[in-house]
Amino acid sequence: MSKSVSKVMTVPTASGIERIRRPVVPALAVMLAVSLAGCANWHRDSVTVGSIPDDYRTTHPIVIAEKNQKIDLPVGAGDRGMTGAQRDTLLGFLDGYDKGAAPSLTIAIPRGSANEVAALVAGRDFARVAMADGVKRNRIVMTSYQSDVPEASAPVRVAFVAIRAQTDKCGRWPEDILETSENKHYADFGCSYQNNLAAQVANPNDLLGPRKQSDIDAENRGAVIDLYRARGISNEFLSNSEVTY
Repeated sequence: MSKSVSKVMTVPTASGIERIRRPVVPALAVMLAVSLAGCANWHRDSVTVGSIPDDYRTTHPIVIAEKNQKIDLPVGAGDRGMTGAQRDTLLGFLDGYDKGAAPSLTIAIPRGSANEVAALVAGRDFARVAMADGVKRNRIVMTSYQSDVPEASAPVRVAFVAIRAQTDKCGRWPEDILETSENKHYADFGCSYQNNLAAQVANPNDLLGPRKQSDIDAENRGAVIDLYRARGISNEFLSNSEVTY
């Protein structure tokens, strides 16, 4: 049970000096009230500031979505089938093909171009290389497209759809970057970094969550433990270490 605190004060009157008791507010209560008021103001300000996004991960988010992967392989009008350079380029392009998902691989042959016959022969060779590389025969689609310039040679277009990590395009400058009175990031800040990070991710699913833990190498683990028990520190570690004491 709390007790009230009072202070005795002497006040001069016409008949003499009179003593008056006045209640005194404890200092602890005053400090508590001030602190609560400060918390209330801080909470209000944090909500106001937090509602304005100023993070490059928010303005340029990395999203996982389907993206059309395509390559144009030039074919000369005098070619008689696939060349070695075309084969190497195609195999490098097919490294990004997910054989587990097995999307459709489209090989588009130009129609009405100067190299129409050579492109048809090369396109069939491209299909055989793709099947030898692990693409299923029923997932290869041979199609054609109309050439814009009949007098010129058009490339053979190879494409497939894959899941990729991607973000928006960079180069947006809606405002002067020297306008820093609000001390905020400019619109394009962090865009290149996000694009580079998305391009370097081999498996986009890693951005969604961790993979299942792989099996341990019990033999290698046992060898390391035996080495530790025998000598404590291996000679290989000592030779590569920069510590000399």
